[in-house]
Amino acid sequence: MAAIHVPGQPVIDDGFLVSSHPATGVEVGRFPVASGDRTRTATAAARDAGRWWIGLGHAERRRRLLRWCSLIADRMTELADLVNREGGKPVADAVVEIAAAVEHIDWAARNAKRVLGPRRTRTRLVTAEFSGHLEYQPLGVVAVIGPWNYPVVTPVGSIAYALAAGNAVVFKPSEYTPATGQWLVDTFAEVVGERPVLQIVHGTGEVGAALCRSGVDKVAFTGSTRTGRQVMATCAETLTPVLIEAGGKDAMIVDDDADIEAAAESCVWGSMTNAGQSCIGIERVYVLDPVYDAFVTAVVERAGRLTVGDDPGDHLGPITMPGQIEVIRRHIDEALAHGARAVLGGAAAVRPPFVHPTVLVDVPHDCAAAREETFGPTVVIHRVSTIDEALARTNDSRYGLGGSVFGKRRAIAIARRIHSGMVSVNSALTFVGFSELPFGGMGDSGFGRIHGEDGLREFARAKSITQRRAPSVLPTMTFERTAADVARIVKVIRLRYGRH
Repeated sequence: MAAIHVPGQPVIDDGFLVSSHPATGVEVGRFPVASGDRTRTATAAARDAGRWWIGLGHAERRRRLLRWCSLIADRMTELADLVNREGGKPVADAVVEIAAAVEHIDWAARNAKRVLGPRRTRTRLVTAEFSGHLEYQPLGVVAVIGPWNYPVVTPVGSIAYALAAGNAVVFKPSEYTPATGQWLVDTFAEVVGERPVLQIVHGTGEVGAALCRSGVDKVAFTGSTRTGRQVMATCAETLTPVLIEAGGKDAMIVDDDADIEAAAESCVWGSMTNAGQSCIGIERVYVLDPVYDAFVTAVVERAGRLTVGDDPGDHLGPITMPGQIEVIRRHIDEALAHGARAVLGGAAAVRPPFVHPTVLVDVPHDCAAAREETFGPTVVIHRVSTIDEALARTNDSRYGLGGSVFGKRRAIAIARRIHSGMVSVNSALTFVGFSELPFGGMGDSGFGRIHGEDGLREFARAKSITQRRAPSVLPTMTFERTAADVARIVKVIRLRYGRH
């Protein structure tokens, strides 16, 4: 019979990290906590394995990654069940997450050579006697520190692209989802068993800090803004570059010509999926006055049908981190105390370890529920008079991760004016599934990009090579040039560029 632990609390028992379901406390597995020596050894082994991995070349790396992709696709129900048992995420949501991860592995494997391979560049007038060559070389060893809320697609968004770029990877999954991380690493070893190209180290924040100091060539971190700052500070000790994907307070704007039913459906999905535990979740909505009442009614009707519990088929599972429940409670209580109304849910919706769907209106703009990341199944809906007002309030945030716009005649124009890394038009969160588009934010949401061509280049260094192909017509880079040469340079530059 499986052991039962305090729900939602990571446990270290005799040097092992114990994983358990956040609602029931049923134990899922035990994993050795990595010491500082173990972390440094993993990085050293990865550096050696990385040289072998680079030597395989793009074609063989592609073949291996596609085999891993196929293995995950064939066993995705097994992985979805594990994600549910360990993190409490409903199985249907886990399946969607895994499907997106499979897409990203496939895209990275198939496009790495095209994006990163050697190419010849065009030359300019002053350097016409040279040819330019550009390629992207692997960094070496990449550390990936993953989150618990999307324990498959988020780390894979860094791992797959780093591997496709020719790097070895040391992966530290969240202490809340070590079994899922171990599953990913174990299945990769089934198709790349010769060398430890993808390794795992388990533990809490101390292990993450040790990994940052272990001599890796880059750290890709996903988590809270506060922890992201700590990661940056640690990496600054050794000038180790970082990619940070941190928190968000994403907004949706609903124009007066929007499809209200579609907008409401996406609002409920974008704010409530994964029990609202999403950095790109829709937490605030700005709706033009003519359609405001209809929109609120449609959202309440849809959100009110959602089921909450620890059954794998429920729409919303438990809040994974107990401490986050108090954040959600504080945001709701403060908003209500300052005149907000709960048209669905409210203070009574907080029933640990669950939070039921909550829709708040008339929330003052200086309340935490309107400005801070709530990370729960709540949404704040504001009435606005104009699109300019909606944009001003949307952009009045220290975050800048994603967003959503619903409308017809000016939706794209509105999307361009939102200060964020990504926007979905007439949908919500869809950019996370686009393998060809970069994913990342600005401000307190972090910097750097995963996914797409930018995501591949994030895990490579540009290498520029020039090669002489003819004698110099305009001898610029030599002390052998004459006064006549200098005069000719002046004449040619004036003829070519001065006429403008």
